[in-house]
Amino acid sequence: MKSSVEKHTICLDKGVRDALVKLDQNAPSSILFVTNKNNQLIGSLTDGDLRRGFIKGYDFNTQLEDFIQANPIFIYKDNYNLSELEEYRIKRLKVIPIVNQNKEIVDILDFNVTTTLIPADAVLMAGGEGKRLRPLTENTPKPLLKVGDKPIIEYNIDRLIQCGIKTINISINYLGEQLIEYFQDGQSKGVTIQYVKEDKPLGTIGSVLLVDEFYHDDIIVMNSDLLTNIDFGDFYTMYKSSGADMAVAATSYHVDVPYAVLEVKNDNQVKSLKEKPRYTYYSNAGIYILNKSLLKMIPEGTFYDITDLMERIIEMDLKLVTYPINGYWLDIGKHDDFKKAQEDIKHIKL
Repeated sequence: MKSSVEKHTICLDKGVRDALVKLDQNAPSSILFVTNKNNQLIGSLTDGDLRRGFIKGYDFNTQLEDFIQANPIFIYKDNYNLSELEEYRIKRLKVIPIVNQNKEIVDILDFNVTTTLIPADAVLMAGGEGKRLRPLTENTPKPLLKVGDKPIIEYNIDRLIQCGIKTINISINYLGEQLIEYFQDGQSKGVTIQYVKEDKPLGTIGSVLLVDEFYHDDIIVMNSDLLTNIDFGDFYTMYKSSGADMAVAATSYHVDVPYAVLEVKNDNQVKSLKEKPRYTYYSNAGIYILNKSLLKMIPEGTFYDITDLMERIIEMDLKLVTYPINGYWLDIGKHDDFKKAQEDIKHIKL
């Protein structure tokens, strides 16, 4: 399978016919980025550029350089903001080259398959036994149980990929070899998938320390048994703009009181009366973004839950913020949840 860079680039020394063939293969994103022999970006080329050249009298023997548009839009690797990408998307730019400091093309942003480029790594927690879902999980790890036509965890992996995440780590334990066999190294999805395995239970965050290397400053950590259409791009933007050390996604939980509620002072005098009020609380949704500098706060080789880390952050007066999920979210923990997921997937887009 061709890489996105190979698919959307052509060297300046190629002929016009070569460019036409490649543009035809790239439809509907019929654009090529022209490079020199050092893979440095020097221009762009579309069907329209070739057509205008032929009208001028150029032919198939004309040098490709005469057809190209100089100074195409590009972005520098790891040096952009998400609002800039959103502006490009709104302007209906379909494909944008990503270059390093030498202007060598290192990747391609294709808005046909990717909504944004979140500069973060991801860790999916997939080591639990799923005891409450037995007998379904006796021979299959819960993340690989199918909802609709694909496993629960695959919805989350595909959603992360759509947001430009390139490196996904999966923390495995119970029947973990099945996850390795299913996803392998991630090449079929165009990303890198790596695995870490607990020798003993390490809680809901402890196994993150088993990851050899994180390539970005920020890490998305989430439970793999969630079904959600959370907007990761908006979540990440909120996290960065708030200057937080960590953000936790939250789902709303409503409590309806069927009676009038009295608010009473210390002397038993009624202060106010609320008729059948609704109270809204926010619950931990199992999705987090944190700066990797926080990892040094996690004890190695010890059972440690992410709520322990959150409490430590609060104690140290660091900044922890919440992000309310306004879309769909379901924690598949029990048989009723699994049954609901099978019905919901028919009507929602993940």
